[in-house]
Amino acid sequence: MGSVTVSHLTQIVKGCVNVPSSKSVSNRQLLLRTIFNMDHRPIFFLSEARDTQILKTILENKNAKEINVHDAGTAARFLTAYFSCVEGERIITGTLRMQQRPIGALVAALQKLGADIEYVQHENFLPIKIRGKKLAGGKIEVDGSISSQFLSALLLITPLMDKPLELHIANQPVSASYVEMTLKMMQQWGIACTKNNNTVWVDNKKSSMHFPMGDIVSEGDWSAASYFYSIMALAKEGEIRINRLNKNSLQGDSVCAALFQSLGVHTRFYEDHLLLTKNKHSASSFLYNCISCPDLAPTLAFCGGGKNINMTLQGLQTLSGKETDRVRALQQELHKMQISSSYQNHSLSFQAHNTSLPAATFESYNDHRMAMGAAPLALCLPSVSINNPEVVEKSFPHFWEELKKIGFLISKSL
Repeated sequence: MGSVTVSHLTQIVKGCVNVPSSKSVSNRQLLLRTIFNMDHRPIFFLSEARDTQILKTILENKNAKEINVHDAGTAARFLTAYFSCVEGERIITGTLRMQQRPIGALVAALQKLGADIEYVQHENFLPIKIRGKKLAGGKIEVDGSISSQFLSALLLITPLMDKPLELHIANQPVSASYVEMTLKMMQQWGIACTKNNNTVWVDNKKSSMHFPMGDIVSEGDWSAASYFYSIMALAKEGEIRINRLNKNSLQGDSVCAALFQSLGVHTRFYEDHLLLTKNKHSASSFLYNCISCPDLAPTLAFCGGGKNINMTLQGLQTLSGKETDRVRALQQELHKMQISSSYQNHSLSFQAHNTSLPAATFESYNDHRMAMGAAPLALCLPSVSINNPEVVEKSFPHFWEELKKIGFLISKSL
């Protein structure tokens, strides 16, 4: 397990970093490639994230009887949908934490479409047994307030159904930007789909004029870029070049460029990279609804604590069901910085404390975003240690090496 100690001698960050390819984009490309029977086609810049590699390995071994998704939430949801509509009997399972993350709403929706799925141990949770067969398609209503991955999973498998899918999203959808990403990528692959308010229609026919006639390429990951935005916000001065980020990205987390403007970071876009510099804006308070981009919540919370400002993050209802209960974890870790926070009505709030921040050892809770979100605090705390630093392999395997490129000192201990 071990830990890393992170420090920076000057608080001046300067250099060039590479973010991994987006695992959200890569995961969808992998499933679409399989649905289109194009497993032989390469995906350029496929994400090296553990989640993506787990999904890739499983899709390459589709005939296995037991499917272990480990801790890969996207793989669990996407594969539950996919294996429901391809022949064969399989059991899908995962880690203990994955078996605690609900999947009942997705299973219920698939069953309404004709899927043969049963719970092996506990209702609404993995492991599940699936007997795959052709699904009907047609009209269905799904609660959008639990997980956008449930919606994306259903949309992605529509080309394998007998009829088009008309999906009605009940309640306020969470992480809606990921559903928009799914629809845009399906359109790129020649699948006709439309969205009107909370109703989505997807054709089950595959166009002969589809995107894979050209190269299949994954774009850089904006979620990973958020940690460098936080670094720039906390730095005394600096300049960071981030390669392979697209201004017109499919990813909802590209909102970073606008969000961090008020936290002191200016973004300049170029053809194949962007440049982060300091601006003169230094907000004393920050309010944002993270309902469409909940993965940014840990980054923003740690950044707000490091900048010693008043902060309220709304729309956090999905955070308790992530790799850890991120709301509880954030409150515990902020307390180590002498920051008291409150959580009510899905909003996390804390006030500027106007005291010198102490050195701290942060827990990662086996959660990649907790570990990476805390790392930039080395710019404003006397020292920062982070336990179980290997968790970054889930989405950003080279994270610690990239920090070294902009002046951070990283020392590991067992």
